[in-house]
Amino acid sequence: MAISLKKGENIPLDAGLKKIKVCLGWKERESQGEDFDLDATCFMLGSNGKVFKDQDIIFYGNLRSQCGSVQHMGDDLQGGEGDVEQIQIDLTKVPQQYAKLAFVVTIYEYDKRKQNFGMVSDAFVRLVDMEKGAPGEGEEVARFELSEDAGIETAVLFAEIYRFNGAWKFKALGEGYNFGLLEFCQKYGVHAK
Repeated sequence: MAISLKKGENIPLDAGLKKIKVCLGWKERESQGEDFDLDATCFMLGSNGKVFKDQDIIFYGNLRSQCGSVQHMGDDLQGGEGDVEQIQIDLTKVPQQYAKLAFVVTIYEYDKRKQNFGMVSDAFVRLVDMEKGAPGEGEEVARFELSEDAGIETAVLFAEIYRFNGAWKFKALGEGYNFGLLEFCQKYGVHAK
């Protein structure tokens, strides 16, 4: 049975857990104006909280890490029921130099479209063990529902998977920010254009 996490809580990942996927979902609230395009991104970080190279950002513009351990399954422009965007990870292939994988969701052109997370409902992140459960579906290990307190924010750091004493842990964060993907790139040391 999956563990339901609250903001700030973490769980150790089973040592046998190898192939996982981080699934992110949300629904657009009924509103006037342009359609929403929310984007899930994974930053592969060293112990200093920075990327080693610009290719350590896995998103709609770079779907696969150079080491092959992290793969974005593609940009979903619609949103809707269930998992909207998925990022697959093979924990056994993540090079030792990486201490953390940070998962963020940003709103594309939030400033131009005047959109924020207050216009989104039922946002969640869930961690799935791909080697258990139904083929292709996996078995849910943990879930974190983003509360409604991310009202005016335009970006959310949903969760992190990080190394601790030689093992992996998963932490639910739900930290909201009033900026976009470019600022996350700057925060994590990516030389974005």
